[in-house]
Amino acid sequence: MTLVPLPAFADNYIWMLHDGSNAIVVDPGDAQPVFDALARHKLQLAAILVTHHHADHTGGVAALHAATGAPVWGPASERIPEPFTPMSQGDTAEIEVLGLRFQVIDVPGHTAGHIAYFLPTTAAQAPLLFCGDTLFSGGCGRLFEGTPAQMLASLDALAALPGDTRVCCAHEYTLANLRFARAVEPGNDDLTHYNARCESLRAQGQPTLPSQLATERQINPFLRSREATVLRAVRAHAELSADAGEADVFAALRQWKNDFR
Repeated sequence: MTLVPLPAFADNYIWMLHDGSNAIVVDPGDAQPVFDALARHKLQLAAILVTHHHADHTGGVAALHAATGAPVWGPASERIPEPFTPMSQGDTAEIEVLGLRFQVIDVPGHTAGHIAYFLPTTAAQAPLLFCGDTLFSGGCGRLFEGTPAQMLASLDALAALPGDTRVCCAHEYTLANLRFARAVEPGNDDLTHYNARCESLRAQGQPTLPSQLATERQINPFLRSREATVLRAVRAHAELSADAGEADVFAALRQWKNDFR
């Protein structure tokens, strides 16, 4: 299977996974990049996976379904263009398409019903995670509908996946996120090296994604909110009391990022 990020809008990626004949796309906010890729690679669209209801992730769903008949899967508790098969973690926790079995993970926080799709290791490839706007390289999504406690639990669930998991985020936010991460942990050598690599990729016009989960555990402050270095920085910045809980620390970290310039 070949993994392809299709740029859309200013900084979105629509992820395409194909076997040379048939394709799966994730979060097609715009139909045209998908139509162009299908034509360019002579592919048939076999499935559309949606992580959450925001228009930059769903705007192309109706046109793609109408043109190709490809079935659509999406979060059970969110409004996704019909017809679609509602999915949530639990009884309906797997999708099988093109011989691949995707596991569905509930990751509320960015939106109330956000889900992620995880493809475990196969003989030919490392695991894949399509995480929408929950986890970004060096960052996480804004909390539009969920709570800090929900987002922290969602990120914990993703962080527990295998370290070689390829993290397919839906936006090219990496350099901006790393600028904030370096303000939180200026002494993190792993972060310094990763930032240099990502700057080099962007200078060459290349995406920084997919990232790798093991790397994110080393450099992403939102996966490291319990680490002593991050705790000290957040408590100092937000003037939190020593008895502030984990969700309070995470909320202060997210607010710091919201205000960061």
